[in-house]
Amino acid sequence: MGVDYAVIVVYLLGMLAMGWWGMRRAKSKSEFLVAGRRLGPWMYSGTMSAIVLGGASTIGGVGLGYTHGLSGAWMVFTIGLGILALSIFFSARIARLRVYTVSEMLDLRYGGRAGLISGVVMWAYTLMLAVTSTIAYATIFDVLFDMNRTVAIILGGAIVVAYSTLGGMWSITLTDMVQFVVKTLGVLLLLLPIAVAKAGGFAEMKDRLPHTYFSPFGIGGETIFTYVLIYTFGMLIGQDIWQRVFTARGDKVARWGGTVAGTYCLVYALAGAVIGTAAKVLYPNLGSADDAFATIVKDELPVGVRGLVLAAALAAVMSTSSGALIACATVANNDIWSRLRGRVRDEDGSDRDEVRGNRAFILLMGVGVIAVAIALNDVVQALTVAYNLLVGGLLVPILGGLLWRRGNVNGALAGVSVGGVVVVALMAGYGVLANEPIYYGLLSSLVSYVAVSLATKPTDPAVLAAWRERLAGRPDPAPEHPKTEESRQHA
Repeated sequence: MGVDYAVIVVYLLGMLAMGWWGMRRAKSKSEFLVAGRRLGPWMYSGTMSAIVLGGASTIGGVGLGYTHGLSGAWMVFTIGLGILALSIFFSARIARLRVYTVSEMLDLRYGGRAGLISGVVMWAYTLMLAVTSTIAYATIFDVLFDMNRTVAIILGGAIVVAYSTLGGMWSITLTDMVQFVVKTLGVLLLLLPIAVAKAGGFAEMKDRLPHTYFSPFGIGGETIFTYVLIYTFGMLIGQDIWQRVFTARGDKVARWGGTVAGTYCLVYALAGAVIGTAAKVLYPNLGSADDAFATIVKDELPVGVRGLVLAAALAAVMSTSSGALIACATVANNDIWSRLRGRVRDEDGSDRDEVRGNRAFILLMGVGVIAVAIALNDVVQALTVAYNLLVGGLLVPILGGLLWRRGNVNGALAGVSVGGVVVVALMAGYGVLANEPIYYGLLSSLVSYVAVSLATKPTDPAVLAAWRERLAGRPDPAPEHPKTEESRQHA
């Protein structure tokens, strides 16, 4: 294991070095939060792939393959579908808005009063997403070093917080590119063919397993439908995803780079399911399906290769964790704290040190994430809570704002509030993992949004005019409405 340890240590030291290098580039708010909005197609595709393919997609995807066979690919597959839909239909318009958060988009579209409550919901989502990724460190470091769970969370979390705090999005982008390459080599090019070969090839796998393991819909239609609602739609509206869209150099990069990333996700989904299916042949009686990834890596791969594949798993966790952390800090600072205290400006009209403030919030949120991760045990429940809140509360107001002119701020506030309350109430009644919370939460949000929008005054024409100008990528018209100016300041 000495060689494997060396591979992991070099990888972790490389992440910290990337953070130090990124710190030298992040000299402005734009550089720190969205990498200066100048990523080209190659870097954009890599960082978008890295943010969505985390520990749940790698370790969890293999676990679903172990339990359900090839149809276990559906969870990660629906993530890829969401990235494709976002990239093809919405990413160009999102990039042209030139904002930093989803809540700023809602302010621009509805007139400046929707941002705070949506910011709170988005903050809760990004916090829980960061927590789930941080918990996953315990699994990986346990395999590597037989390490205590709490120590593993603190070690892994400290590394992510360190490089994210130092260089912001530039550091995260650079580390994401390394993580993308490591995941591609470790999971697709090494673990996948070795796992299939160790299991005797596809013919042997079919002979050893029930035919349902090779059915594309063996996991069940209701489960697939729920995955679409939670993950496909979740990819359309998550702050962690939008913040990557904001890094694109232009419309074409956002559209085509995202399309490449979405396609990569589809391939990754199938690879994870196949690896899990091979693990079922090799280890039919594992105590937990989530142990399938670590077990096949530990027992079947040669020295050196094992270290690289474990580094790939660590890369998957770190990429999602760092993306969720900077999203959480951005929302906390820009959408909640700045609105509660009012925008503080220097006498010359310029913002105070934005980089310093955002760096402080990443550090603060990172410490909070580590503390919550130590207190929680169930990754699946935490992830389900995150996506239920996101989709149930924010999907309708966000897509409604992009697609329906008649939607207004009152409808948006009603959709966020009613959808969020219904989701939380039904999770308390039916259980966190039940399907009813997201079904009824999303339906109640839609009904509330449409009914209240139609029953109240339409959005001010000046607000809509400014919105159309931003969507077209042109400078804002002269402010004709105080709320428009307020929204512009938040942007």
